[in-house]
Amino acid sequence: MSKTAYLLIEAEPGLSFNVIRGLRELAEVTGADFVSGPYDIIAKVEVTDVNAIGRLITEEVHPLQGVVRTVTCISIA
Repeated sequence: MSKTAYLLIEAEPGLSFNVIRGLRELAEVTGADFVSGPYDIIAKVEVTDVNAIGRLITEEVHPLQGVVRTVTCISIA
């Protein structure tokens, strides 16, 4: 059974497009959109288990140039 999570991402000024491009290249990311408010981007991810969410964030998302910080919201439904 897959797990869904939403990543709230704050990006460095001027680098949001770079971040969203990188996110959209990741197979686990099923959607990534610019948003208004305290975060710049919200990405939806689908993974096989909760541990895969942590791996994805630490190994794939945080290294993207322009990512300042993330908040992860794991779906419980």
